[in-house]
Amino acid sequence: MTHQLRYEVNCSILFTELPLLERPAAVKAAGFDAVEFWWPFAEAVPSDKDVDAFVAAVQDAGVQLVGLNFFAGDMPAGDRGLVSWPARSAEFRDNIDATIGIGERLGCAAFNALYGNRVDGAAPEAQDELGAENLALAARAAARIGGTVLVEPVSGADRYPLLTAADAIAAIDRAGEANIGLLADLYHLAVNGDDVDAAIAAYAARVAHVQIADAPGRNEPGTGELPLERQLAALEAAGYTGWVGLEYKPTNTSAESFDWLPRERRKLAPDAESARPDRNQRRVGAS
Repeated sequence: MTHQLRYEVNCSILFTELPLLERPAAVKAAGFDAVEFWWPFAEAVPSDKDVDAFVAAVQDAGVQLVGLNFFAGDMPAGDRGLVSWPARSAEFRDNIDATIGIGERLGCAAFNALYGNRVDGAAPEAQDELGAENLALAARAAARIGGTVLVEPVSGADRYPLLTAADAIAAIDRAGEANIGLLADLYHLAVNGDDVDAAIAAYAARVAHVQIADAPGRNEPGTGELPLERQLAALEAAGYTGWVGLEYKPTNTSAESFDWLPRERRKLAPDAESARPDRNQRRVGAS
């Protein structure tokens, strides 16, 4: 079982051997036409100069930005988003316009809002109420440019509450905006013990973006045991036509880690109109 979905590269986990602003060009040299990033700055509201440099790096490389995370705090230190974190909610709200503004300049329509860990001193119900408010604010801002906000189950963070596709769907439904969709990272779902095949069957219509890595190890496809090709084919058969983000840790150099993927599978479709991100980014409803 094979699929025809298009792959793109997460430049925050691949090509880390290069300075961040050199990575889009390295992705292009490896034969890909599109990239995604976690939040690429140290602060929620970066300087105009830093934003301009990032935008120029993507444009000059000749790649399309198809996914961008909102500011998520200090990820190496264990932070996993500010959406439901009461003490840092204002930072997330300040970051919304910065993130959507970059998306507008680069034609990006998908924005990943990491939900945030559970924190001491705040009831889970209160965090979920705040999370719903902030997701709705982000979604309304993204809607101004035809964008979609993504909610992602994550593994490896003990206090992160969204572990399964159903957990993320519940958070999306609490927010109640039509342009919030599920980010289905097949690696995170599998590692968390979710039934990925059942999740695809139940929620394919709610999937707005897909990411992959193999497990165990979170390395490139073919290094582990996950049936990624079959699951991607199932998503495509269920109507998913968007991107597949390569969000894995390479076992060798980043360029060599793509050997599993023929170069002809790394390019955009010949029909440039059908390849436009606003055409292929899945639109999702609230139900």
